[in-house]
Amino acid sequence: MDGEPSCSLGTVVCVITGASRGLGRSLAWELCPRVMPGSALLLVARTEQALRVLAEELTLQYPEIRVRWVAADLGTEDGVRRAVQGAQELNGGDTAQRVLIINNAGSLGDIDKSFVDFTDPLEMDRYFSFNVSSALCLTSSLLKVFQGRPGLQRHVVNVSSLAAIQPFKSWTLYCAGKAAREMMFRVLAEEETDIRVLSYSPGPLDNDMQEEVRTKTKDPELRLQFANMKKSGKLIDCRVSARKMLDVLQADAYKSGDHVDFYD
Repeated sequence: MDGEPSCSLGTVVCVITGASRGLGRSLAWELCPRVMPGSALLLVARTEQALRVLAEELTLQYPEIRVRWVAADLGTEDGVRRAVQGAQELNGGDTAQRVLIINNAGSLGDIDKSFVDFTDPLEMDRYFSFNVSSALCLTSSLLKVFQGRPGLQRHVVNVSSLAAIQPFKSWTLYCAGKAAREMMFRVLAEEETDIRVLSYSPGPLDNDMQEEVRTKTKDPELRLQFANMKKSGKLIDCRVSARKMLDVLQADAYKSGDHVDFYD
């Protein structure tokens, strides 16, 4: 993974959600050297300033790639609509060889609670609206924008987690949301056999979310586990994990709908 990546992804139209920081930002940087001139990239997140700066930096470094951004809260109907509109404006017509939709946006939810502390349905509704419903509605809408045509490869990536398949104390919402998303995208893989679907678990990343995990997780053993990982340097750099995801996509050796972990 240390060598300079080739442009083996071809001419790509890519949408990355949660693109302003962490894994999403790293994916944008790692993707650009792997695509051909004329490719297009849409960055979606809630933080306008961070998106604008990232888009400017990418355009300066890779002027042959069209980079656009949309500041949108995907937990709302208007946010999803704005992201879809941005993709429509970026649609490269018949020039793209590959469409790549990366569902990276997500949140932990309240990890300072046990299961029995969740009594407010509105809190659950807000969490699942952003972490599950928006991923379904946005992906479905984008697949309609980028309708299949002969020679066009369409890929959908769900940024997953070990928490999608293993329970963690005090992570009720996060585990449930990740599990729901993963099954949702497995259904997509079953229904649309011409679309390549990947659920990628990036591993324990050294990012802002991990800092929140180490300071706010209610379960003391889990909090200590991640604190020790940080102290011993076992957390994964976002760009290293982003590189691994793109390597998996380029190798194209996974079964559509599969869960692939960074450590696989």
